[in-house]
Amino acid sequence: MPGPPADPGAPAELGPPADLDAPADPGVPDAEARAFRELLRGLRVWDRELPSFDPAKAPTEPLPLFRRWLREAAEAGQPEPHTMTLATADAAGDPSVRTLMLHDADERGWHFASHRGSRKGRELAARPRAALGFYWPVVGRQVRIRGTVSPAGSEESQADLHRRSTGALAAALVGRQSEVLSSVEELARASAAAWERARREPDAPVPSWTLYVLRPEEVEFFQGDAERRHVRLNYRYEGGAWVRELLWP
Repeated sequence: MPGPPADPGAPAELGPPADLDAPADPGVPDAEARAFRELLRGLRVWDRELPSFDPAKAPTEPLPLFRRWLREAAEAGQPEPHTMTLATADAAGDPSVRTLMLHDADERGWHFASHRGSRKGRELAARPRAALGFYWPVVGRQVRIRGTVSPAGSEESQADLHRRSTGALAAALVGRQSEVLSSVEELARASAAAWERARREPDAPVPSWTLYVLRPEEVEFFQGDAERRHVRLNYRYEGGAWVRELLWP
C-alpha cells in the first residue's frame, strides 16, 4: 500500500556508524551521501505499542471506520491527523502529489478545496479522478482512497471558505496559486493586503475558491504490525454496495 518513504514494518535495526573513510560504494560519490544512507538505515519506525485491528468487526461501509480511525489518531496525539496527500494527473497522465487538509467526510465523499486555477484544479478539470492518502504513524495506520472528483457549487464553496480561519481567507484572497512568483517581497505585500481585507471583510468572496468532493470507489485501511503481519482491509464499491476483502501485506 502506498505509504511513507521508510518501510513501515518492524523497527529498523540500528546499524554500525558510518565509516566515512571507507571506499565509496558504487553510485555513492562522497562521504555526505554515505552518511545520509546510514542515517536512513538507522531511523526507527513504530518503536511503540500499536493498536490492534480486527477486520471481522469492521463496519459494512468505510466512512464510519475512517471517522473512528481519524478520531483515535487525534486522541493518540497524532499531529494534524486531518492532513492528507492528494494525487492527481494532468491530461498527459503526468502525476502530481501534495499535502493539504481534509475539510469533511460524509455520505457524499471526502472534501477538500483549492483554487480552480491551481495545478490541482487544472488537473482535476482535465482528469476528474484522484487518490488520497492518510498516514498516522503514532498508531501505525494508513488509509488510501481513490475515486472520482466533482466540484461543489459556488454557494457551497464560498460557505466552506468562510467557515475557516481568517488566515485561510487571507491566503485564498492572495490567490494566484501555482503561478510563478517574482520575489518573496511581492508575496509579503500581497499577503499583508489580503490579511487586512480578510479582517475587514470576513465574508469577502473568492470566486475561484472551489470545494471538491471525492466520491470513493475504493478505500483501504492498513494497520501496521511490528512483526510485519500488517492487516489490510479493502473496501470496493461494486453494484451499488461495498465489498470487503483482505489483502496480503
